[in-house]
Amino acid sequence: MPQANVTERQAKYFASMRASLVRDTGKTLEQWVAIARTCPEGGHRARLKWFKDNHGLLQNRASHVLSEAFGSAMSWHEPGKLSEALWTDPASTAIYAAVDRAAQAPGEVIQTARKSYAAWSRKVQFAAARPVKGGKLMLGLALTADARPRLQAPKNESWSERLKSRTLLTAPADVDAEIEALLKAAWERS
Repeated sequence: MPQANVTERQAKYFASMRASLVRDTGKTLEQWVAIARTCPEGGHRARLKWFKDNHGLLQNRASHVLSEAFGSAMSWHEPGKLSEALWTDPASTAIYAAVDRAAQAPGEVIQTARKSYAAWSRKVQFAAARPVKGGKLMLGLALTADARPRLQAPKNESWSERLKSRTLLTAPADVDAEIEALLKAAWERS
């Protein structure tokens, strides 16, 4: 995995996951990759279930093995493809660009994309954004919801549990001085 796309903490996590495979399962990554290639299932979720049901390999490790075995059209290896697939609506993309500029402003920021959201980290994740129907964007922050009246507690968000608040942005102009200050405050805590 390219080091530019992960924090130091994430890089250590992936290295320890790889190293612990032999210790915990008795098989190397290469052996698990060979097993993965025998999987009769075609989709990622079905393959994860197959690994759990047939080999006891749980989601994180199975996903790592499957990524090595089959690659992915959209993975952390190619964040640009994930971003392109995620930010298709011009209105939410414009808001995202404004958020990205503000999130990157403090420096020392790693911006990544997942299937359903974009994330910004320093040592740990401090913000995330996902597109919302109607050309809007939901911004999550590693701040408590009581930090500002504009923030609310997250509900059913798929991003990091570190993000304790969220706010709906409806236009690039919503990324104002207050949002910039909130992003900087979240960055300072990361």
